[in-house]
Amino acid sequence: MERNRYADLLRVGAIGTVVLGHWLLTNPTYRNGQLSGQDALQYVAWGRWLTLLFQVMPAVFLVGGFANAASWTEHHEHGGDWAGWVRRRALRLLWPVTVYLAAVFLGVSAARASGVGTSELARTGWYIALHLWFLPVYLLLIALTPVLLAAHHRWGLRVPVVMAIAAAAVDLAVLGPRLPVVGFANYLLVWGSMHQWGFAWHDGRLTRGRRPFVMAAAGAVILAGLLAWGPFPVDMVGTGRRAGNTTPPSIALLAFAAAQCGLLLAAQPAGRRLVATAKRQDRIARLNRAVMTLYLWHPVPVVIVAITLYPAGIVPQAAVGSWQWWALRPLWIAVLALLLVPLALAVQRAQRPLRRLAADPVRGGRRSAVLLACGLAVILPALARLAVNGFAPAGHPAGAVLALYVGGLLLVLFSRRYRPRLGRPRRVGLRAQGSTPGRGGR
Repeated sequence: MERNRYADLLRVGAIGTVVLGHWLLTNPTYRNGQLSGQDALQYVAWGRWLTLLFQVMPAVFLVGGFANAASWTEHHEHGGDWAGWVRRRALRLLWPVTVYLAAVFLGVSAARASGVGTSELARTGWYIALHLWFLPVYLLLIALTPVLLAAHHRWGLRVPVVMAIAAAAVDLAVLGPRLPVVGFANYLLVWGSMHQWGFAWHDGRLTRGRRPFVMAAAGAVILAGLLAWGPFPVDMVGTGRRAGNTTPPSIALLAFAAAQCGLLLAAQPAGRRLVATAKRQDRIARLNRAVMTLYLWHPVPVVIVAITLYPAGIVPQAAVGSWQWWALRPLWIAVLALLLVPLALAVQRAQRPLRRLAADPVRGGRRSAVLLACGLAVILPALARLAVNGFAPAGHPAGAVLALYVGGLLLVLFSRRYRPRLGRPRRVGLRAQGSTPGRGGR
């Protein structure tokens, strides 16, 4: 099946927008010998409306569902099983993540040993781990893809509709009886609904006729109603006073996602024409291979500038939201980009040997599936804990959490089923000539 380069274009554009949005709204400070940081949205009230442009993670999950449906379908048609497919897809994420975690942990440990203050280290460690929230959610959806795709084949678009209703019920439980733990279910229900839309994109159910426009219009109307008469804020990346849209994700975010994804699917014919030339397809393919590295490492240039240029007084510190601050934003983003590009290229080169550790394409068996499931069961909460608490909670490196992650990764690696090597049959007198071929090599 021909690869959908428009899906690749959406992934590249979405990750680029995420990076740009994070850089735009992050404001490091250096005062009285202390490094800190500010969220620009706390000081620029109208900036919350900008989140309607910069919240593009729905597009990432939409493309993820499309890609996972295509990949699992092909794998399953060739006789592959759950363990082999999930292991391969998971490792495509986990190898770059492991490199990032190792590098950051070494950096945090070195900073702690050199006497960096606990408050500064804790805040920096939290900042460079915040974006890891995406990984446990997406890895869980990868593991569930065969089951969710089977449900899609049987019930179609009724699956995300039911998930949306369940997400609304979770919001009611969180806002009414105040059951915050229940809210964690929406990480699967809300982001999972978008992932499910990707299945419907893959088989064409969501792109027939005017369905993308209907989806966009319905999402926009529901979102407008929830913002006007509901408790949800317009901020699509942060938290509100009574209710937030991302921690956990809300039904308002799902309505926003429907509007966004509907418009993106409606634009597919124009997008495919845009990337129709071989040169553009090659460029998109190269960028697509780098998006995970860019996503993981984009907070690092912010830290580099903060600990070098700010204490030296090279970078002016204008008040957040002032005209001077806005005037400096293009220069700020340009400096970060100049740092990120060579950093990403160097990291990609260092990661190349890990690509040779490919997943086993043959059926893995029950043992492989159990080890893989156990490994993911350890990795997912470890990544979630890092995203919430950072690499240095209370100023101390999160060594125990990193150890859990490493243990889970080893289980995933050990889940691989190796093919037995067939050696040459040994010659044992005249009887060996009449033996079954190949048995002599056991």
